[in-house]
Amino acid sequence: MKTVVLDAGTLGEGLDFSVLGRFGEVVLYDGTPAELVAERLRDADIAIINKIKIREETLRDAKNLKLICVFATGYDNVDLAACRAHGVAVCNVKGYSTHSVAQLTVLMALTLLHKIGAYTDFVKDGGYLAAGVPNRLIPVFHELYGKTWGIVGAGAIGGQVAKVAEAFGCKVLAYKRTPTDEFDCVPLDELLRRSDIVSLHTPLNDGTRGLIGERELGMMKPDAILINVARGAVTDENTVADAVLSGKIGGFATDVYSVEPFPADHPMTRLLSCDNVMLTPHMAWGALEARVRCLDEIIMNIEAYLKGEKRNRVD
Repeated sequence: MKTVVLDAGTLGEGLDFSVLGRFGEVVLYDGTPAELVAERLRDADIAIINKIKIREETLRDAKNLKLICVFATGYDNVDLAACRAHGVAVCNVKGYSTHSVAQLTVLMALTLLHKIGAYTDFVKDGGYLAAGVPNRLIPVFHELYGKTWGIVGAGAIGGQVAKVAEAFGCKVLAYKRTPTDEFDCVPLDELLRRSDIVSLHTPLNDGTRGLIGERELGMMKPDAILINVARGAVTDENTVADAVLSGKIGGFATDVYSVEPFPADHPMTRLLSCDNVMLTPHMAWGALEARVRCLDEIIMNIEAYLKGEKRNRVD
């Protein structure tokens, strides 16, 4: 049996892919151009992918392919109808990155509230030494304590962020498709009006695409911080850039973009020099512990499939 990992280079350092050897031959590709996907699947029994697109044309000659394991929770890059037509099972992994994404979300809030970049730069650039005073309190920074934190999409990740926010002394509001007693659930408009920090954790679908646009941004406090660790298209990115540059919101942080990596004409390029903006390269999910957890789950998905069991199947 042959297992191919088509874009191992997107999975970072520190993973031991030799554990896949228990299933037979293993071939690792750092990356796979679209025109080579079909060729590399041709004699594979199992494929492990992250961002590689699987379409009808990539499966036509993959006569041995039995299982595709997605190294992620989202699987919109896989044509499930084509997989079903070719008898290929598809598995994803859920919940592996909850703590990793929540950690970056809170870090983003703390970084922007504390203006930490300005203070570390002041020391590194020699300003502290030259100033001759023992402390510096410019620019003004703020505590999390007493702030209202709005969670849009209070699932596993949003729920973990809520716990950390509450530990810092925040009042937490939640906007959830199905309100529960676990959170103080309010309509989205109310959450946006009341919150000092708004973090987005909702999946991207027809109901959430462009969820945060001009109308919604206009409801937010002028000093509020918006954090997106969901999907880029959950926001109207051009409108978000306008809101930041015009001072309609106090700060913005995002780890996700509608196009990844974003091109030179993307709205986020307008924010690259802004002190109240934090942009990261879709890395929230990828703490080493989270990636090891994900690989462990993939191993269990493969084992279950070979036993004739269904585990994390999405096909």
